[in-house]
Amino acid sequence: MTEPGVLGRELRNVRLLVAYDGTDFRGFAQSDGVRTIMGVLTEAVARITRMPAESLELVGSGRTDAGVHGWGQVVNGLIPADTDLHRLTASINALLRPEVSVRGPEWADPDFSARFSATSRTYRYAIWNDRSLNPLLSRHAWHLGPPLDVDAMNEAALDLLGDHDFSSFCRKPKPGPGYYEPSMKRTLQLAQWTREPWHDLNPSPLLRFEVTATSFCHQMVRSIVGTLVDVGFGRLTADSMPAILAEHHRNAAGQVAPPHGLTFHGVSFLGTRWDARA
Repeated sequence: MTEPGVLGRELRNVRLLVAYDGTDFRGFAQSDGVRTIMGVLTEAVARITRMPAESLELVGSGRTDAGVHGWGQVVNGLIPADTDLHRLTASINALLRPEVSVRGPEWADPDFSARFSATSRTYRYAIWNDRSLNPLLSRHAWHLGPPLDVDAMNEAALDLLGDHDFSSFCRKPKPGPGYYEPSMKRTLQLAQWTREPWHDLNPSPLLRFEVTATSFCHQMVRSIVGTLVDVGFGRLTADSMPAILAEHHRNAAGQVAPPHGLTFHGVSFLGTRWDARA
């Protein structure tokens, strides 16, 4: 299905799978005066499709902070229905390489929204846990020299699974006049640390934390990672998560992990949104 468009051109909903290195960007969401992923992507799509940039409204499945990367970010929006999607993808990648890459372009149903159709999101966080820095991962992994107790970190992570108020792990937005304070209740479906194979090093120094939830609040993943790292160093006990959750205050949790180790890994559109009943 198509919709009436600008300058008499019919428009159709497109869905793009986007990967990016967020090191030199001021986050994902478009913002005036700063370089963002959505900003450069919107400019590229507008240029290639010959649409006015101000009329092109692209929607992402999730926001990422400055320095955070993306592998499975999904973006949708209305573009001319006669667009060759493979040519569009090749042209975007030529303009934005090597920092941004689009793959898996396809036409989507008219009511599809990368943001509002999403049912869960997955992030991955990488740590290089070795005395020596790995320069090949310095832009994409947090370097920590002293050994971490991964078993204790996984034991602590188990207490975060399920439905909780994650106020202790979130940076709360200030509600506008007349608005209620937003809920920090979320459902965590997966939270697990693993060691990723790294050539002939045994055990591997590359640790990976994967976390999936219905949705996330601001800095939630980085706060969880930083707090679990405190467990791994023995600064907090493995059974301290329930008490931290019960405090409902950011000061109860541990440090906030740096952004460069975090990657928005993927989005699921299967099932029902967590807030569908509401």
